[in-house]
Amino acid sequence: MTTAPTITSIKDAIEFAREQGAIMADLKFMDFLGTWQHLTIPTHRLDEELFEDGLGFDGSSLRAWQPIHASDMQLRPDPTSARMDPFCREPTVSFICNVFDPITGQPYSRDPRYIAQKAENYLKTTGIADTAYFGPEAEFFIFDDIRYSTATQHSFYKVDSVEGAWNTGRDEGPNLGYKPALKGGYFPVAPNDSLHDLRTEMSLVLEQCGVEVDVHHHEVATGGQSEIGIRFNSLVRMADDLQWFKYVIKNVARRHNKTVTFMPKPLHGDNGSGMHTHMSLWKGNQPLFAGEGYAGMSELGLQFIAGILHHARALTALTNPTTNSFKRLVPGYEAPIRLAYSSRNRSAAVRIPTYASSPKARRMEFRTPDASANGYLAFAAMLMAGLDGIEKQMDPGAPLDKDIYNLPPEELARVPSAPANLEEAMVALAEDHEFLLRGDVFTEDAVEAWISYKMEKEIQPSHLHPTPLEFAMYFDV
Repeated sequence: MTTAPTITSIKDAIEFAREQGAIMADLKFMDFLGTWQHLTIPTHRLDEELFEDGLGFDGSSLRAWQPIHASDMQLRPDPTSARMDPFCREPTVSFICNVFDPITGQPYSRDPRYIAQKAENYLKTTGIADTAYFGPEAEFFIFDDIRYSTATQHSFYKVDSVEGAWNTGRDEGPNLGYKPALKGGYFPVAPNDSLHDLRTEMSLVLEQCGVEVDVHHHEVATGGQSEIGIRFNSLVRMADDLQWFKYVIKNVARRHNKTVTFMPKPLHGDNGSGMHTHMSLWKGNQPLFAGEGYAGMSELGLQFIAGILHHARALTALTNPTTNSFKRLVPGYEAPIRLAYSSRNRSAAVRIPTYASSPKARRMEFRTPDASANGYLAFAAMLMAGLDGIEKQMDPGAPLDKDIYNLPPEELARVPSAPANLEEAMVALAEDHEFLLRGDVFTEDAVEAWISYKMEKEIQPSHLHPTPLEFAMYFDV
């Protein structure tokens, strides 16, 4: 049972903190690249002035934000986001904040939550729909040990899991077996699934935080790959929920001396972790994607799909924003790299789920994203791409109801593909982002800052560092 309070005002938020006995207030906010940041104050500082005028912080110390000569920024808590933090030793109420410029008093153009809020507002101005619902399926690995280091003269990583297929021969005093093989984790019962109780605890804590859980299970890969499905929500609220999701999953794991990663491809030779994202548009109480077309979709729903596919290469710069993301997007691992759509084909980038026949369940699923994405930016960009498809009445073409990986080469060549690496994705975004600028949802400044940071701080260093694999292949040349 979820325990999310119903809070509509500053007064409600302050009263909630008092009723819960909170003595501290944690102010959380999303940085540009997708990491939750926070600072904490005593609850005696919670008053209307704090919510309306905010609290200052140094914006130059955060990646891709302010220069040092213009570093002052301001946090303003959203009173409706109040939750009790389940991990603090002392009773602590938590608020999600928006970021403002203290000089102009205006929202900050690179605040991801503000961008997501603008996307929701833009949707309403189009008259197409009132609400966009999102349901991400963020997969993750639960490991028992992780070590890595990169220096001038060395580079290595090593992960370990008691479930790892590589540990069948390890002396564990005793080794009891029950280790899922490569691609063998979907989804046998215990004792092969040794993480059931841990995922249940994660699910219960999520519900305590107001995030409704649909299902949890082991995923395909060995080494502790898991999934906890959470109920869909509107765009901004879903991005908020996704941050609570990651926070809860990681901290519950830490309680048990385990660690969680949402890194898309931490294991070579096995499935990576995606974030298949379900989307639908509603107007009032009417689902707009249900109709008489292919797979029960409406013409508007198919146009939305067309927009996603048309802009998919640019979208990957935001939905798959790491160099590691493109080690998942390769053939052979259910990786949705071909930019096509289908009703049941999991190798296509867009799938139309057919589990239920109810019009309310009609939706599309974009399978390319992964959970390294900043949810606020990724969901906003996906909505803008789909709306562009509707506004321009795009045609998605014929569905591809075939095994894409077994298509003849000449037929496969006609199916567009996702970028092969992060650099290609950034080039695609640089060439195709006008659709993001509609309604000032994304600004040119925000897009340029994203591309610049990724190129300079992530892509270029990845080109310069030797890797252990290169030593294995080339040391004895």
